[in-house]
Amino acid sequence: MARQQAPKGPSQRQLRVGEMIRHALADLLLRGEIADPELDKQKVTVTEVRLSPDLRNATVYIVPFGGGDAKAVRSVLAKHQRFLRGELAKRVDLKYMPNLLFQIDQTFDEAERIDAILRSPTVSRDLS
Repeated sequence: MARQQAPKGPSQRQLRVGEMIRHALADLLLRGEIADPELDKQKVTVTEVRLSPDLRNATVYIVPFGGGDAKAVRSVLAKHQRFLRGELAKRVDLKYMPNLLFQIDQTFDEAERIDAILRSPTVSRDLS
């Protein structure tokens, strides 16, 4: 009897489609094609797009450039999700454009926290 292996992470197709959506979405945001005053005063970085295995849902990780109000930006993007999905469908050649779920990317905060721990006197002493 064959044993099933645990999933090893996203497939090449998930990664490729996620990157195509990330580039198209970043281009939309850069060009200011969303008519919303909240986004006019805040630049947004799209750090990653992760797709579900069936490519029906995409989690879009965003960070306001320069440390703006991330929750406000996330809610504005969620409000314009339908428009963004329609624009992405024109730019990315897919049979079905996934639903977009916007999340605040915590990776940079986590990296900063780890860096602070590594620079702490206790850890420096243990490493030397």
